[in-house]
Order: sequence, then C-alpha cells, then structure tokens
Amino acid sequence: MASATSSTKLSGLANALVQNSLLQEADADAIQSQAAINEISFIAQLARSKKMTSREVAEFAARTFGFPLLDLAAIDADTLPNDILDSKLIKSRHVLALQKRGNRLSIAVSDPADLRALDDVRFNTGLTVEPVVVEEDKLDKLIEKIIEATDTSLQNLAGDDSDLEFAETDVETDMRKDEAADAEVDDAPVVRFLQKILLDAINAGVSDIHFEPYEKYYRIRYRLDGILYEAAKPPLAIKDKLSSRIKVISKLDISEKRIPQDGRMKLVLSKNRAIDFRVSTLPTLYGEKIVMRILDPAIATLGVDVLGYEPEQKEHLLNAVKRPYGMVLVTGPTGSGKTVSLYTCLNILNEPGVNISTAEDPAEINLPGVNQVNVNDKAGLSFAAALKSFLRQDPDVIMVGEIRDLETADIAIKAAQTGHMVMSTLHTNDAPGTLTRLMNMGVAPFNIASAVILITAQRLARRLCKCKQPIDIPKEALLRAGYNETDLDGSWQPYGHVGCELCKGTGYKGRVGIYQVMPISEEMSRIIMKNGTAHDIADQAKREGVRDLRQSGLLKVKAGLTSLEEVEAITNE
Repeated sequence: MASATSSTKLSGLANALVQNSLLQEADADAIQSQAAINEISFIAQLARSKKMTSREVAEFAARTFGFPLLDLAAIDADTLPNDILDSKLIKSRHVLALQKRGNRLSIAVSDPADLRALDDVRFNTGLTVEPVVVEEDKLDKLIEKIIEATDTSLQNLAGDDSDLEFAETDVETDMRKDEAADAEVDDAPVVRFLQKILLDAINAGVSDIHFEPYEKYYRIRYRLDGILYEAAKPPLAIKDKLSSRIKVISKLDISEKRIPQDGRMKLVLSKNRAIDFRVSTLPTLYGEKIVMRILDPAIATLGVDVLGYEPEQKEHLLNAVKRPYGMVLVTGPTGSGKTVSLYTCLNILNEPGVNISTAEDPAEINLPGVNQVNVNDKAGLSFAAALKSFLRQDPDVIMVGEIRDLETADIAIKAAQTGHMVMSTLHTNDAPGTLTRLMNMGVAPFNIASAVILITAQRLARRLCKCKQPIDIPKEALLRAGYNETDLDGSWQPYGHVGCELCKGTGYKGRVGIYQVMPISEEMSRIIMKNGTAHDIADQAKREGVRDLRQSGLLKVKAGLTSLEEVEAITNE
C-alpha cells in the first residue's frame, strides 16, 4: 500500500520508467526529489545520477508515449522559427519550436509526459501542438545557443530601418552632429523589437505600455483591462537605445534626460488606420521610464450603445447633450473612461452645422471637424485662457478636458449660462460629490444650480470572457452586496471567471462601463441653492430613481457581463 502511494507522487515519465522496470521506485523518488532541490528537470537529474543516459530516456519516451524521435544534432539552429515562442517560455518549460505548418506547431521536448509544458505552448501560441522527443542534453545546448543569440542580437547594434511607417518626425535642426547620429537609432534589432512590442500591444487591446529600467533588469509591462502584466524582459543593455528610438519618433529631445518630457507619435498601420501614442518620459534612478498611452481614434466612433449605459441612462445622457445650452460633467478616477465618454458625445454632435471647440491637456484622440487645442501652461495657454478665446470664436459646443480651478469653473459655467453646451470632467467619487466639489472650489451655488444639467459618474469593470461559468453565491453575500429580496427570485444566474486561451487565463476579456447618470432636477437645484451636502443630493437622487454605481454594477452582474467580485472591487462601498 505504501508503495502505491509513493508511485502516485512520481511524474508521468518517472512513473513510466518504474512501471517498465527501468528504474527502481526508491531511486525514481530520490532523483525526483533531488531534481526539485537543484531546480532542474527529472531527466537532467536522472542523467547526473548515471542510472540512464539522455539517449536511453529519449528512446524510451518516444516508444512509450508514441511520439517521433529526433536527433537535434542534425538540425541547423538558424532555420528554426525562433519568433514563435518567447524566451521566457522556452527556458521555463524547456521546449523549442521546430516547424510550423498551418495551425500545427512541432515542438522539441525531452519529456512528452509534461502536459503542463504542452498546455502552456498551446495557450501562448493558439496552435495545435505536436511533440517531438529529443535528447535532454542536446536540447539544453540548443536552447542555450538560441537564447544567447537572441540576447546578443538585441545588445549588438547593427543598422537597418523599421518596416512600419511612423509619422514624419521633426528632430531639432540645431542638434549637434553626434546627437543627430544617436537620434537615428536605426539598428535593426531594437527597431524590430519596439515594432513587435507596439503591434502586440495594439492587437491585444492594451491601453498603456510601460518601459521600466531598474538596477539589474529592464522590463516592459502592458496595462490590459486596467491590470498591469509583464510583457517582456529585454536585456538591460538596450534600455538607452530603446529610449532614444522612442524619443526620436515622439519628437522629444534625446539629449535631455534630466527632466520629464511629453510627446506624441503616430503609427501608420494601413492607408485607413493609424494609431496615436501619447508618450511620457520620467527620469528615474536607473534611466528614463517611458509610458506610452495608446489612443485609437476608432474608439470615438464606437457609439454610445457600446459603452454600457442602461437604456434610461442613455436616454438621459443624449437628451442632455443635445440641449442647446447647459453643462454636462463626467466624473471618475483616472482610467475610468471619461475621455471616451466625452468624445462619444462630441462625435454625436459633430455635424457641419455645429461649431465644436475643445481644450485638452493634451488632446488624446483626433476628431476631424472638431477644433482641438492643447493646453500649454508654460506659454500662458491655460484652460481658462483657451475658454476665453473660445467664447470669441462663435462656439456651439465647448469641451474642457478638466475643471481644475475656480477661474476655469467660473468661465465654463458662464459659457453654459450664455447659450453654449459645455462638457467637462472632474475627479470625484460619484455624481452627488461633484456638486459639492464645485462649491468647495468657490463656485456660487446659484451658478451651479442654473448651469449644470447632468452629471455622470463612471467606472470600468472587466468583462467576463466567454469561458465564464455559473457559480453559486450565498444569499447572504448577495444581500450584503446590495441586492434586495425581490432581486433574488431565481430568474438569473451569477457567473464567475474561469480562464482560457482567449483571455490568457484571466477569465476576463475587455471592459464594460458602469454608470451613475444623474440629471439635475428642480428639487436638486433647490438643495444646491440651500448649500446642501453631497449626502442630501444623493438621498434626493435615490428618491428620483437614480441608480448609484454599485446598483448599476449589480445590474451588469445580473446580465452576466461581469462578476460580483469585480463590481465590489471597483465600486468600493
């Protein structure tokens, strides 16, 4: 009985060797334990023990598990498709891509019973995996050779230009010749690497790319659906070249590394599609950290239906923005989709008969037909200055990127009172809090009551992937989350995240908006005029049937769009 229990602990290959009497169970157990201590594979430790050679293990594995056997000595490393698997996966799972035919990928493995390695390759490539058994020692040497060659190609700078077309840059003409030479940064490995990082980010739907230098390593992270994931760890030696390349195509000064810089770049994907990037550099202890925000103009043309507003919320919003004058405010934390909501509204109003002007810091998405102005405080072009100028430009609709101070708030409110539709953003937790924030800025209550017609607060929740599964949540937990007894009638089913190839194992794919849309009623105006608190306004909103963020999120859970834990995390009530 004890023997059977011990054998169940052995890996697939070790178990097969024991069952075929090629290895004693005690020996197999000891070798497997020592392999774990040494942090090497079972086969590598087996070879060290001299119980079997790598060749003998490979022949046995191929015969036992029914896979072809290949001698890697006959393979030319330069002919292998090294761009299919990333180096981290190759090293951690000890696999190597041999050949790709259609949607089938042949991979070299020394242990075909390592199902986790095969699953990881399948997950990362989306291809059907066909294992080919090879000898452990030869696979080791070939992997080491390929990884070393990859690192060397990134570290050694040898020139070529990018295949992708970037918008024409405007490098300072008075830059010294040696700086201009550095600015070229044409070396093929760095250019190709940056090109791959950008394309992978665009294809994955990433919102931000972080290039981060540290003392002993360099990493690149993607923000996908609001969460940061490590995308690559290139050699530390390329950090300066990569930084210079990004700064050149973003029209930044590559000779200045002591102060933060902001720039933009455009990546032309095709005749009909180009992607803008907002680039920010920050000097850190070990080099410049660069963050690139991906700005896809197609987002503004998605339409209000895609954003996730409930039918009555959408109706309130459209009724407000189509009014001839008044102020519509969008509030929420950074990264909650405020800009997308505003641009969607502007796109609805963007017609030949409407004059639209925007003041932004900076303009994130280019909208043809809209007069967009970048705020520049150093040059004296503040939000307030831009607003004053707009009022002399015969505007119909004005969008202010953010109301930050009393002067901007006063001018925006006066514009709303004098026949203009004004849209802007504020950083507050919910819609009622926005009104008291304006009061705290010093805006007179009667001005707020007469100008503001609607406030929408918003958050972005991660949308459940198609792999979602029904889950059972205790009734007490649902009631505690905010549901009432009538909601728990058994007519709906909560779902939880699982994880699959499509969502990269996270269980979530994309995001959906959660909104609190609060039209300013006459009763709310009276509360504002009496210097009412955010609590007073929230109580009145509740009486008028305005759902708060938590209630709107719970509706998304009922609809199966997101999970309860996600809603609880982002509404934080």
